Amino acid sequence: MPAKKLAYSEDARKLLRSGIDTLADSVKITLGPRGRNVVLDKKFGPPQVCSDGVTIAKEIELPDAFENMGAQLLKEAATKTNDAAGDGTTTSIVLSQAIIHEGFKNVTAGANPMAIKRGIERAVGQVVIELQSMSQPVETRERIGQVASLSAHEDAIGETIAEAMEKVGKDGVITVEESRGLTDEIEYVEGMQVDRGYISPYFITNSDRMESAVDDPYVIITDKKISAVADLVPAL
Repeated sequence: MPAKKLAYSEDARKLLRSGIDTLADSVKITLGPRGRNVVLDKKFGPPQVCSDGVTIAKEIELPDAFENMGAQLLKEAATKTNDAAGDGTTTSIVLSQAIIHEGFKNVTAGANPMAIKRGIERAVGQVVIELQSMSQPVETRERIGQVASLSAHEDAIGETIAEAMEKVGKDGVITVEESRGLTDEIEYVEGMQVDRGYISPYFITNSDRMESAVDDPYVIITDKKISAVADLVPAL
């Protein structure tokens, strides 16, 4: 078993900060409406052009163990932001880098790390209150299109998203799939769609289109696992 490497105090902080800066500097150039793209090398397939903070962060692995730990800290911040909000990952990385820089600077100057932590938590609470007072609801098609265009870096995609959201409403479900063509298309499905098929070809009602269309069918809802057609016989 290889021996563990240990680092302490300023040496450890320098290595962690180096990893943090490497990841943050690679991601923060994508921030905002004038952000640039990053090209990611893929082991399989062509390179990926990307401007999403958490996607870029997940691709970064550093050879030095301590620097990589610093990078992992920012990855964790970006991932939690993505899970909670679905966006804002680049902003979370930029803010984390700034907070860590100032924190390290004050710790090196002799400040109590726990006092700094408590101060950060109090400041976060005040910032959240201020941001909530500045926030504006995104309800109109125009506002939705603006937000979507900013995230997608493409006005046409933003307008497509706004159109879809206006059509399905707040309670609707939007599914994004990769297209086989060169244009973006929107397909609206009324009711609920289950991406399965008929269990037997005898259900086909239109042999030309190989479809099974049934009007006013009975629907069975069960919490049991159905592994064979015979499981349904008692309910028929």
